[in-house]
Amino acid sequence: MDLSKSLNNYLEELSSNAPTPGGGNVAALSGVLACNLGIMVCNLTIGKKKYLEVEDEMKKVKTELENLSNCFIELGSKDNYAFDKVMEAFRLPKETEEEKKARSEKIEEATYAAAVVPSEVIDTCKKTLELLKTVAEKGNKNSVSDAGVAVSLISTSAQGAFLNVLINCSSLKNKTVGNELLKRSEIICNEVEVGCKTLLDEVKKGLYN
Repeated sequence: MDLSKSLNNYLEELSSNAPTPGGGNVAALSGVLACNLGIMVCNLTIGKKKYLEVEDEMKKVKTELENLSNCFIELGSKDNYAFDKVMEAFRLPKETEEEKKARSEKIEEATYAAAVVPSEVIDTCKKTLELLKTVAEKGNKNSVSDAGVAVSLISTSAQGAFLNVLINCSSLKNKTVGNELLKRSEIICNEVEVGCKTLLDEVKKGLYN
């Protein structure tokens, strides 16, 4: 994920017929946005007399969210790279039996790597959700809707990443390895989904009151 590009340039690339950035990159970007919304709520809490007793905790959460935001950014870049390597593997020569075998092995290797990246995005979503729970429950109440948007984004990030794990694992010839990664990712994604729904329900309830 190249942060030196303008948002307009990113959107132009995203909507073009170029293979990257794609859904996996957007899933990671959703994680970045979730983290930074959480950081915003931390900043709106820190320094306020009303929230003095949670200030140290919010400072710690802010630092951890900053680290996770950087992780999502790195994973966005890795997603682009992984997909490019898959495309490179498919372009390898396949005239002889040796070339066919080498090409097939490279495709398998690159496809698995392309599945691992979004699985790491899901792992990062789980870590982020734990912090957003603190933000939503203890952060500035005037910004609780922003915390809720962050939770919605982390849910989107996990779901989007899982779809990318699924499509890559389904393409693997080694079903044992593919199913193992897929099952693990599905379990963690479901945990994130349940956690997000519960937290969003709490946020909505608080807003109605």
